Amino acid sequence: MNLKELAKHLSLSQTTVSRALNGYPEVNERTRQRVLQAVQATGYRPNRAAQRLATGKAGSIGVIMPSSPGRDTDLHFSEFLSGLGEVCVSEDILLVVHPSRPEDEEATFRKLAASGSVDAIFLAYTRRNDTRIDLLKSLKLPFVVHGRAASDGPHDYPLLDIDNHGAFRDAADLLLQLGHRRIALLNGPDYLTFAIARRAGLEEALKSRDLSLNPAHCQEFAMTEENGYRGMVRCLETEEPPTAVLCSSMLLALGAVRAINQRGLKVGRDISLIAHDDVFPYLKPENFTTPLTTTRSSIRAAGARIGERLIDAVARSTLDQQQEVWPVELIMRASTGPAPTELDISRQQRAG
Repeated sequence: MNLKELAKHLSLSQTTVSRALNGYPEVNERTRQRVLQAVQATGYRPNRAAQRLATGKAGSIGVIMPSSPGRDTDLHFSEFLSGLGEVCVSEDILLVVHPSRPEDEEATFRKLAASGSVDAIFLAYTRRNDTRIDLLKSLKLPFVVHGRAASDGPHDYPLLDIDNHGAFRDAADLLLQLGHRRIALLNGPDYLTFAIARRAGLEEALKSRDLSLNPAHCQEFAMTEENGYRGMVRCLETEEPPTAVLCSSMLLALGAVRAINQRGLKVGRDISLIAHDDVFPYLKPENFTTPLTTTRSSIRAAGARIGERLIDAVARSTLDQQQEVWPVELIMRASTGPAPTELDISRQQRAG
C-alpha cells in the first residue's frame, strides 16, 4: 500500500496523512491516532525518498566502523551495534555503517555530515586526547559519545559511559581484602579512555594500601582471547608472579584462564580472577569451569540507550546534552578466593 492508497482508505488527503506520520503539530491527536492504527493494520511503509523530501530528514543514524588491514573482528563493537540496531528496527530507522581507517575518521565524519544521508551520529572508543569530539560539536548534527575523553574538566557534550574507574577500584579492593598484594591487569589499548580509567581505578586501590602496580604485570592490547593468553603467560613468568588478575573483557579472561590451566594452577585457589562482563550472550561467566567473579554492565543495553537518545534528539530537532554514567555491578562467584601463602606460591613456582 502506498501513501495515495492509504489516504484513500482513510478518506483523508495525502498531505494530512503525511503530516500525521511525520509528527506535524497541526494534525490533531485523534486524526494522528487514526492514521497510526491504519498503518499498523495495513502494514504501510512510507517511501523513504518522499519522506525525506517532506521532512528534510534522512531517517538514518550514522556509524563509523574502525577498519584496517589485519584488524581483528571486534566482538564488543558488534554487540554494541546489536543493541543500537534493535532500537533502529523498532523505530524504522536505518543504520548507515561507514568503514574508516582510524586515522581517517575525522574526514569520514565530515563526509557523512555533508552528505545529508544521516540525521545523527555516535562516537565510540574515546581516546586520551580526542579531537573528534570537538569536530562533532562543530558539525551541528545530533550526536552522543560512548565513553568520555580523558580530561579533568567538565564534559560539555552528550555522552553515555559506565563507571570504569569505580568498577576496577572496587574489584581491586575486593582482592586486597582477600589478602592479595600482587595484582595483574590485562587491559584494553592504553590510548583508549575506558582502559585508562580501569588502570587508574586499580592503581588507586593499590595506593590506598601503599602498594603499586608492577609494570611487568600490566598488559595492554586489543581485547582478544589470544592476547589474554599471551599476556597471562608473561605475567606468570615474572620473578614474583601475581596472585590475582583483573581482565578488562571476557575474551581476555578466556585466554587468561587457558594460560592458568596450562600452568597447572586452579582459578580461585592458586590465582584469583575478576573480569569485566559486557554481557555477551555467547560467553557467560557462570559457564566457565570455575565461574568468574565479574564487574558487569551490558554493552548491548548501552547501544540501545544511545539509539533511543539519538532518535529522540532527531525527532525533537534539538541537541542532546545529557551526560549519563551508569554504575557497574560487582558479581561474586568462585574465581576469587584468599591469597595463597608464600609456601603455596613457592610450590606453584616449582611445579611450573
